[in-house]
Amino acid sequence: MAKVLLVEHDPAWRDVAMQGLTTHRVECCAALGDAYKLLGKQAFDVIVVSIETNYGDNVRSLKGKLPAHTPVLVASEQAKTEHIVEAVKGGAFDFLAKPYNVTRIKLAVDQAIENRALRNEIDYLRRTQDMPYDFDRIIAVSPAMGRVISTLKKIADSEATILITGETGTGKSMLSGTVHFNSRRRVKPFVKINCANIPETLLESELFGHERGAFTGAAKTRTGRLEQANGGSVFLDEIGELTPSLQAKLLRVLEEKCFERLGGNQTIRTDIRIIAATHKNLEANVEAGTFREDLYYRINVLRVHLPPLRERADCIEPLSNYLLQKNCRDLKKEFNAFGPGVMELFKRHPWPGNVRELSNTIERAVLLEESNRITLQNISLPGFSHKVEVSSKPIKDLETSEKDLLLNALENSDWVQKDAAVRLGVTARKLNYMVKKHGITHSRWRRNK
Repeated sequence: MAKVLLVEHDPAWRDVAMQGLTTHRVECCAALGDAYKLLGKQAFDVIVVSIETNYGDNVRSLKGKLPAHTPVLVASEQAKTEHIVEAVKGGAFDFLAKPYNVTRIKLAVDQAIENRALRNEIDYLRRTQDMPYDFDRIIAVSPAMGRVISTLKKIADSEATILITGETGTGKSMLSGTVHFNSRRRVKPFVKINCANIPETLLESELFGHERGAFTGAAKTRTGRLEQANGGSVFLDEIGELTPSLQAKLLRVLEEKCFERLGGNQTIRTDIRIIAATHKNLEANVEAGTFREDLYYRINVLRVHLPPLRERADCIEPLSNYLLQKNCRDLKKEFNAFGPGVMELFKRHPWPGNVRELSNTIERAVLLEESNRITLQNISLPGFSHKVEVSSKPIKDLETSEKDLLLNALENSDWVQKDAAVRLGVTARKLNYMVKKHGITHSRWRRNK
């Protein structure tokens, strides 16, 4: 049962509407002025308003006083095409041409309620997902990443093409989605296409679609991704992988907003915003002749470079904690934190795979860990072993460092070997071996009494 505000000056039409809305709670008034007073005191799920003039202005004025996604249905005795278009452009969900019957108004209101529920659910899911596409929730502690987020906030709502550059795994895909969902196109489709993962022979069909019989196996007409994204944004990941022929066709889409399906001759127009990304040096590719110079200048309008993880060390710890909690939720496991030495290792590691490598490392550790926190022995990184600390120091220095770490852990654990083993992220047996290896003794230990 929804709460409906019915604005109708004609008693006869008010009775018809009331008969169609018997399953809902309905509040009635005769004029828009009265409606504005009611809206200042009460909240409604749907508004049904009778309007005969200034359709667009009246709907916009009404929408301005309503919460987001509250549908407005316009009823009118003047059902000319221009009136319907004007009302819809103003934000009306539906247009009810009089005379209408009980069934028509019931169906229209029920559809409006369903649409409102779906849009609210979408908003809720976007807020609760792991990638909420909210600039303010992106971890950008380091100054370099802070500048990136500040720039993207400024350009998100423009219509210009964006080129995001950076190493693999720096978060280009996630940030492209954040740009889209903070732009005026947020309610329209957001389509991602990875130009490197799709074979060249299929990529053209994927982008532009194809007509039936265009090639062997094309049993029916297929709508391409660029057509599906009409009104929204298209993210072209690894745009540097496009072949010269596809580069030429994409240039036409950017310049003329039109294309033809593969095997077809009908020109299709599409209103899309392109967000491109690459880890390659496009300037070098232009000089080498593998990337079109005119396309390069067409996509290089608003350029943003994502720094690698090794250049934003301040982000490593908060990112690690976020990824740990995310993986714990996904894998239904619980961990308090990272054990001793783990974060120090993370901060020293160069992370050639950037955030993606960090995420994979933590996910593997979460799967393997059996204690209540992530320990060094379950961290798998190139050049690191929990058995032998990798370093450029001589072996004697390594042994001295290991002894110092061992003594420090024992002292902080009040010389309880079990607790010291937990601090170091090793087994009790391993710690006992290290104690014997370095000849460490203590008066409280049974064997030394």
